[in-house]
Amino acid sequence: MNMRTTSIILLVLAAPAFAQDQTVQRELIRLQQQSDAFVLQLRQSQQMLKVSPGDLKRRQEIESRHLDERQGLDNASERQLREVTPDTPQELRPYERYKAEEERRPLSVPAE
Repeated sequence: MNMRTTSIILLVLAAPAFAQDQTVQRELIRLQQQSDAFVLQLRQSQQMLKVSPGDLKRRQEIESRHLDERQGLDNASERQLREVTPDTPQELRPYERYKAEEERRPLSVPAE
């Protein structure tokens, strides 16, 4: 076998490992996104409990803001999953997850 043939064989054998790394990375990010969505939902529920049942205008304002917050978090989460690339080096994957989490943090726990 010449060097080129050996390289091609190694590349073909390594391709599933790269795909698996990308799949694992995507699933780790998805799990953190689910956790962030739960934190947002819990915070929103707690906020809604503080509003008087008779204050319909305030309830409507809060529900509208909550919907915007959930949509913002959902949009960021979808984009982050699309941006997971197979060519990210293994040693940078934890940083990639950290960066995604930091980007979602203001969306899941906005300043009040």
